[in-house]
Amino acid sequence: MTVTDAATAPGKRLEWQVAEVRDIVIETPRVKSFLLQVNDWRGHLPGQHVDIKLTAEDGYHAQRSYSIASAPENELVTLTVECIAGGEVSPYLFGELCHGDQFQLRGPIGGYFVWTVAKRGPLYLIAGGSGIVPLMAMLRHRERRKVPVPTALLYSSRSLEDVIYQEELDAMAQHDRNLHVTHTLTRKQPDGWAGHRGRVDREMLAKASFPLSSKQNTFVCGPTPFVEHVSNVLVELGHDALAIRTERFGPTGE
Repeated sequence: MTVTDAATAPGKRLEWQVAEVRDIVIETPRVKSFLLQVNDWRGHLPGQHVDIKLTAEDGYHAQRSYSIASAPENELVTLTVECIAGGEVSPYLFGELCHGDQFQLRGPIGGYFVWTVAKRGPLYLIAGGSGIVPLMAMLRHRERRKVPVPTALLYSSRSLEDVIYQEELDAMAQHDRNLHVTHTLTRKQPDGWAGHRGRVDREMLAKASFPLSSKQNTFVCGPTPFVEHVSNVLVELGHDALAIRTERFGPTGE
């Protein structure tokens, strides 16, 4: 499967399709990944998202958007969902959805917050919480293509147990000298924690970044206050505001 499929062409009408759950991965106590078979799926770009629609027995519809976590090269489409207390959709997906269940999906959607290895680098990624999801699609695509694009990830989580894809990120960084992963934990740190503590600040952003370059690709994803703060600090550090790609979600994260 390529990453430049006709399904991503601007103006193409998106139809609702049936997605079937083929596997479920528990990422953290509050986050699960759903690996989906979508029969008419025609590819996506790393960073794009989909809409999903759930229909109750009485005909009521609930619809939400979720970023795609899988690399375009994968056969199955992966959505990673954080269970939000009081949410309308995520508690059902997290607590009720099982292997073999089906729901409606349409996509891929979006052309602004995307990156492929054709763009080269360096690649600078900053994530807050579940904002790691579309950035993980970029990292997985990069790894599948085996292109040594210099890449830095700065990832903010509440605690170590809240780090989504923790083992996979560690494995990526261990065998790839061109990938540097930096964590900061904002609320709770384990004994002996050698990483950063607290919210992402100017010093963290400066240390994790590359020397400023017109070729640098910078992507920031997370809750709206996080994205706004990080983007403002990056501009203060000399980054071109127009070159910073951002994606944000509201207070519920749904």
